[in-house]
Amino acid sequence: MEDRPDPDAPDTGAIDALLRRTGLRVTRQRQAILRVLLESRDHPDAEQVLAQARRLDPTVSQATAYRTLSALAEKGVLRAHQFDGLSSRYEVLNRPHHDHMIDLETGEIIEFQSAEIERMQCRIAAEYGLEIVDHRLELYCRKRR
Repeated sequence: MEDRPDPDAPDTGAIDALLRRTGLRVTRQRQAILRVLLESRDHPDAEQVLAQARRLDPTVSQATAYRTLSALAEKGVLRAHQFDGLSSRYEVLNRPHHDHMIDLETGEIIEFQSAEIERMQCRIAAEYGLEIVDHRLELYCRKRR
């Protein structure tokens, strides 16, 4: 069976354009880091990003990975989550709004969406004469016993 490219994978031109928009110089190392993040289906920490980026380009250094993650977060491309008890986790801000449940025993991060919760938050803010402009909901959970 032959390998076929993932049709949903970002192309190099899109990655380069995103790096340029953020003001970062385009390098092979940064391309690898951003590709890992764009293709990620979970919330990797810096060490996971580094390990995966090194599979694409063995020359990616730890310093470059950390600086690139920081710069992309500053520019609003990534969100660095500080979930209690876990190292910083990263996700690209190119997806619809969602909230997170963090399994305290396994560290698994589960994304979810709830129209009911969104309506309730808006209603509560309105009761105080406020409008929500952004929010994060994190639920810390464990398996029922």
